[in-house]
Amino acid sequence: MIWFVLMSLIASATAQLHTGEPSAVGMSPERLQRVTALVESEVRDGGPDGGLDAASILVARRGTIVLHKGFGRSSRQPGSFPVKADSIYIVASLTKTVTATAMMMLVERGEVSLNEPIAAYLPEFTGDERRKVRILDLLAHTSGLPDMLPENTQLRREHAPLSEFVKHVYTTPLLFSPGTAFRYQSMGILLAATIVEKVSQMPLRDFERKEIFEPLGMKDSSLGVGRVPIGKTVQVQESGDPADLASWGANSEYWRNLGNPWGGMHTTTMDLAILLQTFLNQGTYSGKRILSPAAVKAMISDQNAKLNGSWGLGWRLGRSPGAEFGDLISPDAFGHMGASGTMEWADPETGVIFVILTSRPLAVDNGLFLRRVSNAVAASVEH
Repeated sequence: MIWFVLMSLIASATAQLHTGEPSAVGMSPERLQRVTALVESEVRDGGPDGGLDAASILVARRGTIVLHKGFGRSSRQPGSFPVKADSIYIVASLTKTVTATAMMMLVERGEVSLNEPIAAYLPEFTGDERRKVRILDLLAHTSGLPDMLPENTQLRREHAPLSEFVKHVYTTPLLFSPGTAFRYQSMGILLAATIVEKVSQMPLRDFERKEIFEPLGMKDSSLGVGRVPIGKTVQVQESGDPADLASWGANSEYWRNLGNPWGGMHTTTMDLAILLQTFLNQGTYSGKRILSPAAVKAMISDQNAKLNGSWGLGWRLGRSPGAEFGDLISPDAFGHMGASGTMEWADPETGVIFVILTSRPLAVDNGLFLRRVSNAVAASVEH
């Protein structure tokens, strides 16, 4: 029996995700049809203001894809293309999980330590309590740095490079003493990315392509828009001044090409499912290992139990306050949400993977629609 279990684990780690029947992996076809109907209804009946233009969804369990479909059109512009299951989206904060993965690859190689002060790598980050900020704080959102800089809009309007954002982070006031509280912070992820580039002596987008995307076969993923023209990607449903949106908005050439490490990744449902399956497989996919089991365990373990943050390293956990992933997944689930209207999670308890990418920003309904779909997916598990 032990040998059978061992061989099953080895097989799951080396096999690729494949399409199969829901009933073969203990999921209800009828309940998965409800998932499809929810998304179809939202795309069809959402209305011109709060409506949903586009969505792509993937559901898998135990390595078997049981639902993979696209809905709607890429934008409201004439000539927009029908969205497919693997259309490319900018996925906002889902990017953070890949930046954290890049950092953890350096940790397990002995090139960086989580408990080191970041000033050891970024000597410009000095003054006040900055010396207390550790690399761990950047990944677990306990650094005291803000989510966005006070000058964020100004910098985007000026088409500032990422290096200019970094300079401002060096001097922006901390919101609290490092390690004493939890507060979600994109600027901490920016500094983590800066350290990865300095230690690896490689641009982050190149590091991720070489060390993560290519080994795992994430063929449609890139930090920044990559080789795909912006017009071939799904457009974010933005509102605001048309001139500003065209210059520095979520669909602008500036923003899509910037490759910011907290929200600039372009990818598909399939590529994200591969990454989630890699973590379920303790760092291995299709015979390629990118992380050790020890690094995976650290990333999906609660680093903030005493601070009521319930985050791993780069990953939000299922026990996080507010039920961000919905009401029905286990406390051990890990994933992320993105402001452009995206959600991903994997639940080690059930073996389910869920990815939904949409064109409608979370702020429209505070992510309610994504959580409703997430609940319907979790409820599709029969045994």
